[in-house]
Amino acid sequence: MIETTTNWFEACRVEDAVQNGGVCVKCGEEQIALFYFTRRNEWYATQNLCPHRRQMALSRGMIGSVGEDPKIACPFHKKTFSLSTGECLSGDECAIQTYPVKVEDGLVYIGLQN
Repeated sequence: MIETTTNWFEACRVEDAVQNGGVCVKCGEEQIALFYFTRRNEWYATQNLCPHRRQMALSRGMIGSVGEDPKIACPFHKKTFSLSTGECLSGDECAIQTYPVKVEDGLVYIGLQN
């Protein structure tokens, strides 16, 4: 996925991110949930829109793991999604959009496709 990304959006400074949690980042009209999984030293970004409730809430969910797969649980109905692939881990057929993330010189960037 990173190979096809053509535009890197500066989301925040590393020290401004919530450890083991998420924040909502606005890029134009789009809301993106950015997660800093400090226990794994990994960064993830997904759409912020919950596909079930249609509310901007995923950034407020709880992160965890299913085996080795990092996940986010929606704060409303606890449906879980893979932070790596966006797949719904609760058995539903819906999925969420994921975005590549990179850290350079203390800044966090989210990759967007043009």
